[in-house]
Amino acid sequence: MNRQMLATSIVCGFILDQILGDPEYRFHPVRLLGRLIGVLEKRLYPTAGKKSERELFFRGACLSVLVCAVTAGLVCLVVFLADKVLPVFRFVVWTLCCYFLLAAKDLKTESMRVYHALAAGELIRARQAVSRIVGRDTETLSAAGTARAAVETVAENTSDGVVAPLFYLALGGPVGGWLYKAVNTMDSMVGYKNARYLYFGRFAARLDDLLNFIPARLSAGLMLFVSWLLGYDWKNAARIFARDRLKHASPNSAQTESVCAGALRVMLAGDAYYFGRLYKKETIGDDLRPVEAEDIRRANRLMYGTALSAAVLAVVFELLVHSLHACR
Repeated sequence: MNRQMLATSIVCGFILDQILGDPEYRFHPVRLLGRLIGVLEKRLYPTAGKKSERELFFRGACLSVLVCAVTAGLVCLVVFLADKVLPVFRFVVWTLCCYFLLAAKDLKTESMRVYHALAAGELIRARQAVSRIVGRDTETLSAAGTARAAVETVAENTSDGVVAPLFYLALGGPVGGWLYKAVNTMDSMVGYKNARYLYFGRFAARLDDLLNFIPARLSAGLMLFVSWLLGYDWKNAARIFARDRLKHASPNSAQTESVCAGALRVMLAGDAYYFGRLYKKETIGDDLRPVEAEDIRRANRLMYGTALSAAVLAVVFELLVHSLHACR
């Protein structure tokens, strides 16, 4: 693997994400990945008769293996064909692979729609905007609840949408990055604890937990550093992180949420409705002040600082590996 080219591709992909964001068109690679998962799910999920928990789990595991194999195979094929054309074409393909994996600009754009609606006093529009980025029911959320949901999403997706893809890009290049994206997308589609997916989606959910274990904690560490740089309450962020980082059903989601809650001096998480059903959840952070719309902007500053720090680390890692190989 050409580490220098990968480092340059990461920089260019990161810049492209800041300029272009995530364009909404039907042939976006992530949307194509979602369609692949949907097609394979229809083939593998049993449609007739009651199936055992073991069979559902096995079928779900087959889904995960097939999706990962197809994704890795296609990315390898595209990279191989690019290598056979021109070095500059290979660079373009690698850059696009990096660009399509990152979601910092899109995360900011979507969350700021919530902010602008709340700032204008349009609660209904704010609820509609936040419903695009959260899975909970939003029809009855208060203004503070709507802002809280947006802040939580920005904090959690700092890892899933930016740092983790950069982490696996740095380790495994385009193939590594897209294998992570395949698993993460599967988790978002079938990793639910409901009647349909409790066993069928368990393998994908556990695999996602495994792949996010290190990136989530790296994200929390970088976010803590950025909270100090920005002049936020980093001491409180460190305290809340140490206390609340495991207060989530997922072993990873509360890592960055706890840092964000502490840095902003607010309380996040807590009970929420999903599909009309109330789910009891622990709170994260202390209720030192009410959550407000401005906290969405503050959370985005934390996210961008963390994203930039992760990109710098990824590039430095690639250059160091290249230097070590050159010294041999």
